[in-house]
Amino acid sequence: MKLLLAEDEVELNQALSAVLKHNNYSVDSVYDGQEALDYLEMGEYDGVILDIMMPKKNGLEVLREVRAKKNQVPVLILTAKSQLDDKVEGLDAGADDYLAKPFEMKELLARVRAITRRQSQLTEPVLSFENITLDRAYFELGVGGEKIRLANKDFQMMEMLLTNPGQVISTDRFMEKIWGYDSDTEINVVWVYISNLRKKLSALGANAEIKAVRNQGYSLVKKEK
Repeated sequence: MKLLLAEDEVELNQALSAVLKHNNYSVDSVYDGQEALDYLEMGEYDGVILDIMMPKKNGLEVLREVRAKKNQVPVLILTAKSQLDDKVEGLDAGADDYLAKPFEMKELLARVRAITRRQSQLTEPVLSFENITLDRAYFELGVGGEKIRLANKDFQMMEMLLTNPGQVISTDRFMEKIWGYDSDTEINVVWVYISNLRKKLSALGANAEIKAVRNQGYSLVKKEK
């Protein structure tokens, strides 16, 4: 699951990013409102953590522009504890929730889970192609009665493939969506995860496979007999 974190306090940004990554989120970190808008224009996110007090554009300005463009990405705003008007204004502008500073990391994680869960409820709970199913609630890949639980990045890759069966997804797209723009991870990690998913599909007896398209990427297709 990919998040955008917009917080101008460098130490807090780094601390939040570390905690989120430790909890299996992919995180892009930005430090001002304009940069947050630029990232939202370039990529797709499952949720946004948006501080109100930021340079260039404040969080409320960012939120209004995002909603004006019909982008319904879940947004959690961070506010100073005394700024009640900002909380109300943020919710009226389209925020899904708010969290007052200072806060406990456990509460932040709970709020993030809540807003992203509501978003996932608007999408299909189970994806399917041929005899494969992917349960988004339980992270389970299944064929018939056989099911295995996928780790976070395995799940995200399988979700992308099953959301777009037959379509080629580039290695760069996997990197951007799952590891984030700022990741220093080597691009060959995508091949490693694809190889792992192929083994899981084979073990389950799937009649679909992940096909490599030379110099383009990967697609999920019906298995050739």
